Amino acid sequence: MDDRALLERLRSGDQAAFDSIFRAHYAQLVGFAQGLLRDRSAAEDSAQEVMLELWRRRGELVIQESLRAYLLRATRNRSLNQLRHAKVQRNAEPQLMGEESVTATGDGKLVAGELRDALSAAVAELPPACREVFQLSRGQGLRYAEIASALGISVKTVESQMGKALRHLRTRLAEWLPEGSVL
Repeated sequence: MDDRALLERLRSGDQAAFDSIFRAHYAQLVGFAQGLLRDRSAAEDSAQEVMLELWRRRGELVIQESLRAYLLRATRNRSLNQLRHAKVQRNAEPQLMGEESVTATGDGKLVAGELRDALSAAVAELPPACREVFQLSRGQGLRYAEIASALGISVKTVESQMGKALRHLRTRLAEWLPEGSVL
């Protein structure tokens, strides 16, 4: 069966069409992601997320190129987002924990725990839509366009919600932030 027929069946919610697409492309997507990520487990996660998103968005899919090209591009984007997110975490870790936490003293652990609790409480205070946008951006490393697409809102709305979230967090966590630092 060709890709167009499979996609039509997929759009109508045909589980067998999805299974067929999954079997035909999953291994290749994992191999492609592994080449980018250099980690089999992360590559499998990336390919699974792409396939899950394919199923979730089946009714609204518009694929201009081949299905294979679409899936490879989606896997590449997902993998690059994982790499960016990991880099951001590595770069932010020393700033969040402070230099003294490298020795992991009891006081350092206590301060880190207090900061984690304060951050969790501040995030919990956000309005639900704002919190969801913030968690998708900072927690999952999604770009604004990806968040807008996933939530069915405009990029401007995502920008507005993120601005609101960051202003709230700066205010609530002011005592934890060094002078002039930006969240």
